[in-house]
Amino acid sequence: MDYKSMTKKQLALAYAPDLSVGGAINRLRHWLHHNAALMDELRQTHYRETQHLLTARQVAIIMKHLGEP
Repeated sequence: MDYKSMTKKQLALAYAPDLSVGGAINRLRHWLHHNAALMDELRQTHYRETQHLLTARQVAIIMKHLGEP
C-alpha cells in the first residue's frame, strides 16, 4: 500500500475518530511510547516527538506496528 505524509493530528484521529483531537493525540503518543520496536524503527527515520508532520515512511512504520486505522 502507498502511504502519504500526514500530520500527527490526522493520523491520531484516523485511529480514534470518537475522541477529541487532544485525546486522540494522547492515545497515539501513548501507543508510540509503549511500543519499543515501533519507536526504535521510527528513530531510524530521524523521528522527533515534537514534529507535527509525519513522513510517508513514518506513517507506514506506525501502521505496520499498529495496524490500519
